[in-house]
Amino acid sequence: MDRRISVFLGIGLLVTQLVAGIASGFASSEPDGLEKVAIEKGFDETADDHALGDFPLADYGVEGVENERLGTGLAGIIGVVITLVVMVGLLYGVRAIMVRRSATE
Repeated sequence: MDRRISVFLGIGLLVTQLVAGIASGFASSEPDGLEKVAIEKGFDETADDHALGDFPLADYGVEGVENERLGTGLAGIIGVVITLVVMVGLLYGVRAIMVRRSATE
């Protein structure tokens, strides 16, 4: 890979991790738009728990981390890493399919 592309991607990953890790800790604790409408319309109490509500990263935090700002930041960083791993895997899979397809033509 070209060095300039590697540097660009590295800087992009660093900025993404900084935003996810630091800026997410300053996000508003107010309800989001959908939750606010549910509260205003009076049907927020009828909501069921999410199927992944017991997941270690549920509710924008990390299970076991008592500091809310730190937990939110860690959840953001972990989310970026998981997304990156999934996307790289998908891209390599698509690339392999395309290479295989072009070899058979």
